Formats: sequence, structure tokens, C-alpha cells
Amino acid sequence: MSEHVYQKIELTGSSNAGIQQAIENAVAKASHNIQNMRWFEVVDTRGHIDDGKVAHWQVTIKVGYTLTN
Repeated sequence: MSEHVYQKIELTGSSNAGIQQAIENAVAKASHNIQNMRWFEVVDTRGHIDDGKVAHWQVTIKVGYTLTN
């Protein structure tokens, strides 16, 4: 296995469909600008309640990507 150096960024994705979709939205948007993303970790999950129901999710993730030469 080769040696790598990683950098982490923090992103917050949102969705009214659920937690997984919020994560996927954040990763998809970041992939337009960030190459070599390798992993993520969930660091915070929040929701918005409207009229007694869950209306919206926000999920904060840290994404690790490899640095290249």
C-alpha cells in the first residue's frame, strides 16, 4: 500500500428526504471542486420541525481527500 497524505474539510448538506440524501448532496456538490475524496465521517445531525413533523435535515460531515503533487 502506498503512503498518502490527506486533508479534511467540513461540509453541511441538507435535504427534506432524509439523512443519507443530505450526505449525498454535500458529497456531490463538493465533487465539482475537490478531487480524490476518499472518506467521510458524520460529525453533526440536525433537523427542522414544521407543524409537528420532520421537515428538513442538515448533516455536517468531514470529508478526507488525498493530496497530490
